[in-house]
Amino acid sequence: MNTSKKLLKVTFLGTGTSQGIPMIASKDPVCLSNDFKDKRLRSSVLISWDNFNFVIDCGPDFRQQILRENVESLNGVFFTHEHSDHTAGIDDLRPFCYQIGEIPIYLNDRILQSLKHRFEYVFKTENRYPGAPSVAPFIIENTPFYVRDLKVVPIEVLHGNLSVIGYRFQDFAYLTDVKTVEYSEKEKLKNLDVLVLNALRIDSHPTHFNLQEALDFVAEIKPKKAYFTHISHKLGFHEEISKQLPEKVFLAFDGLKIEI
Repeated sequence: MNTSKKLLKVTFLGTGTSQGIPMIASKDPVCLSNDFKDKRLRSSVLISWDNFNFVIDCGPDFRQQILRENVESLNGVFFTHEHSDHTAGIDDLRPFCYQIGEIPIYLNDRILQSLKHRFEYVFKTENRYPGAPSVAPFIIENTPFYVRDLKVVPIEVLHGNLSVIGYRFQDFAYLTDVKTVEYSEKEKLKNLDVLVLNALRIDSHPTHFNLQEALDFVAEIKPKKAYFTHISHKLGFHEEISKQLPEKVFLAFDGLKIEI
């Protein structure tokens, strides 16, 4: 197995919270902003190395995101948890299924059972609808595993009382829908080049980091750089909040591309 360090290319497909920005029927000034950085689809990233493309989550904006970034191939999906804003685009995996057959999906058993309940037709083994997407589930535990010669380290975090899977790839980690993290999981986040983390809004929230909590977490973990995602309109205007952030801490935006 070739375990030499890979060049990771990360594209932020979406950086918004569950309702996106603008939110339907909202007259909030951020929702009315003309700045493209204030227009946020549901949170997801594309991670590419060698000739492989993987996404973390495929929410309801997945089709639009993939078309926007002209992604022509996909090798798999890492799921963080079962909430709709992270899973509702599973049907739009179909074009990639036509290319390679079953799309590998990486998730725990609880997430899989939820998807089987909500998207029964995807997982049927008899009398399948011929156009249904085909997936190959890989059940992961809270232990490292390898995908295409790349080590993947799951990070267990809590979204209120719900366990959510974060992922570390080499010196890049992606955590979303975080409210609390145990010490043992924080230990997996040492020596990061880039940490991506949710920062929902200014005010406190029962199941998400607000801005100050996200900043405190970054100060504790000490990555070389941090990017905030899963942002609601209640955080404020992208440009205004960006000016208030410490050095090496940034608000991500849809379409942002970084290399690690």
